Amino acid sequence: MNALSVWWCALSDITRIVLFILQAGYIAHLFSGTVERVNEACSVGSHFILNNLLHFAFVMLFVRSYFGWAELFIILNFINLTSLYFRHPGYARFIHQPVVSGPLAWTFVAIYWNGAIMVPHPESLVARIFGNIFIWSILVYGLFYIIIYKDYTMGFNLSVLSAAIGVSQFLRQVIAFQWIFAFIIMAILFVATIVVAIPAATGKDVKFARAREGDTERAPLLGENN
Repeated sequence: MNALSVWWCALSDITRIVLFILQAGYIAHLFSGTVERVNEACSVGSHFILNNLLHFAFVMLFVRSYFGWAELFIILNFINLTSLYFRHPGYARFIHQPVVSGPLAWTFVAIYWNGAIMVPHPESLVARIFGNIFIWSILVYGLFYIIIYKDYTMGFNLSVLSAAIGVSQFLRQVIAFQWIFAFIIMAILFVATIVVAIPAATGKDVKFARAREGDTERAPLLGENN
């Protein structure tokens, strides 16, 4: 494992530890006395379990240097978490951050991270050029969720991971473009996150207040009283 991987692992592990703590809070809501909270927590349970199983498989393969198989499992987990996001985009933050946006953001970046290790000759000029291009997909991906869904949790998660990439690249090679690009992406995502988060914190945006699914299904039909 090269120096980039070591530093990215160290910084991203901090993110994972915080995420695991938040996930413990999510699990506690499964035993809540509030029926609505229990229903919301249970509705994402199958995806949460599958995420942990696929992530465990990825880690076991990664540490044994089976990077090709590890890439397959991380892509499968990305599909699982993306499906979860689009099925339940508006659940409360105590569910959304630890179960949906946090794991999804980490998995998206991990696809590139593991892929960079997997490709032959990662230090070649061609690999560096592709790396400098693909890193901007983090910005596009983050802005998509921030603009379309006003999801400041996704923006914050990706900005932290971009900072991790920037630090690891800077410590690896000072004269390079990628750490500059990473910090630019981090700054843009962080500013966009603040722009969206402040209205939500002041109560002007209730997107994460409760799940919208189910409420519309239980609403009476307009034509019943005709």
